[in-house]
Amino acid sequence: MASMLMTSLRSSPLTSVQAVQFAARSLSTSVHLQAQAKSKKSLAKPGVKNIVLVEGVRTPFLLSGTTYSDLMPHDLARAALQGLLKRTGIPKDAVDYIVYGAVIQEVKTSNVAREAALGAGFSDKTPAHTVTMACISSNQAMTTAVGLIAAGQCDAVVAGGVEFMSDVPIRHSRKMRKTMLSLNKAKTLGARLSLLGSIRLAHLAPELPAVAELSTAETMGHSADRLAAAFGVSRLEQDEFALRSHTLAKKAQDGGLLSDVVGFEVPGKDIVSKDNGIRPSTMEQMAKLKPAFVKPHGTVTAANSSFLTDGASAVLIMSEEKALAMGYKPKAYLRDFVYVSQDPKDQLLLGPTYATPKVLEKSGLTMDDIDVFEFHEAFAGQIMANLKAMGSDWFAQTYMGRKTKVGVPPMEKFNTWGGSLSLGHPFGATGCRLVTTVAHRLQKEGGQYGLVAACAAGGQGHAMVIEAYPQ
Repeated sequence: MASMLMTSLRSSPLTSVQAVQFAARSLSTSVHLQAQAKSKKSLAKPGVKNIVLVEGVRTPFLLSGTTYSDLMPHDLARAALQGLLKRTGIPKDAVDYIVYGAVIQEVKTSNVAREAALGAGFSDKTPAHTVTMACISSNQAMTTAVGLIAAGQCDAVVAGGVEFMSDVPIRHSRKMRKTMLSLNKAKTLGARLSLLGSIRLAHLAPELPAVAELSTAETMGHSADRLAAAFGVSRLEQDEFALRSHTLAKKAQDGGLLSDVVGFEVPGKDIVSKDNGIRPSTMEQMAKLKPAFVKPHGTVTAANSSFLTDGASAVLIMSEEKALAMGYKPKAYLRDFVYVSQDPKDQLLLGPTYATPKVLEKSGLTMDDIDVFEFHEAFAGQIMANLKAMGSDWFAQTYMGRKTKVGVPPMEKFNTWGGSLSLGHPFGATGCRLVTTVAHRLQKEGGQYGLVAACAAGGQGHAMVIEAYPQ
C-alpha cells in the first residue's frame, strides 16, 4: 500500500505547498469568523427523540508529570463531575446514569466512573460504568448515553472520560508474578524457600504498559511516521500544522474561548485554571528536533505529536423534553454518529477519512453543509494524511469502494481553537472536549452543523454530526 500511495497521492489535490498555504491562511482568519447565513433544515427525525448536549466541562489538561502528578485518575474524574454539577446546578439524584471512558486502567479503581461519581456526591442509587475504546473512549461514553436516552431507559446521563499518565501501572515480570502467586499458595516453609530460591535477577525487570499495537507490534508514533511517508506528507507540513495548532490554541486561551475549562484546586498546591501544554514555538526551533520514532530519517517529532496528558472531561446529555422541563437551554443537538474500523497496520490512523463520508450520508449532508470541523490531532502527520486521503478520488475508489472523494475541510473551519497537539490529549477524555468545542464554536460563529471525527488505536474511528440549538 505504501508505495502505491506515494506515487498516487502526491498528485492528489492537496499538495504540500497548498497544505502550508491552508494553515497560513487559517492563522490570519479570525476565530470569530461568522458562518454565512444559510437556510438549512433541522436533522430532527419523526418519531425519534431529540437528544441534547446541555453542558460540557473539563479539568485543565496538563502535561503528565506536572501539577497533577500526586493524584489518581478518580481525583481528576471527580473534579470534572463536580465542575459539571456546579455549572449546571442539576440535582445529583436527577442523573439517571453515568458513563466514563478510560484507556489505561488504575487497578485500584477498575470502574473509575463509579468511584468518581460517589466521590463527587452523586446518589449511590445512580449506576455507573466505564468503557474503553482507546482515543475515542469518551466518544463511546457519549454515544452510550445517547443510546440509553433514545431507548427510553434514561432521561439524563452524564458521560465523560479521564486519563492519568503521571502514574501508569507498572507490573512485575510474568515469571515474578507467577512466583509470587505460588508463594501465596505455598503451605510449608520448605516450599516457600524453594520458590524464593528460584528467583533470578531477570525476574525483577518491570513490565511497562504496552505502547504498541498487539496485532502489529508497532507503536502508534511509528505508524504515524509511515503513514505520513506513504501520503508524501513532509516534515515542513507537519511542523507548520503543529505550529498552527499551538498558535490558535494560545489565541483561544487568551481570548477566553476555552470556557469548558473549570478550575481545579489540587490538594497542597495551587488552583489550576488553564492548560499548560500550549507553547507556540518557531519553525526554526521545531526544525532542530530529531525524529522520535523512525530514526534517523523519520518526520514525526515531539513537536508535531500530541503529548502525554493528564485530564478529565464530563458532559450532561439529556432528552430535549427533559432538559426544557428542568429549565435548561441546551447547547446543541447530538445527531447521527458512526464507528468504523480498518486495517490496523497501514491504515491505523485513517478513522476520520472512513467515518466522515458515512456519517454525512447518514445525515443527508455534504461537506459544504458543515460549518465547524473538530478533528482529533494525534499527530500532525496523521491529520495531513487524512486530509490528503479525503481529497483523493483514487484513495476513495481504491480503498473505500466509493466513486468520489468526500472532500477536504476548509482550514478556516478546521480546529480553529487549537487541538490535541496543543491543548493536550488525555486518551479517555478528548472526545468530550471535541463535542463541547463544536457546540461552543457553533454558538460563537453562528453555524448550524458541526462534525467531530477521530482516529483510535486498533485501526478504529468515529464521527458525529452536531447541530446547533436555536438561539
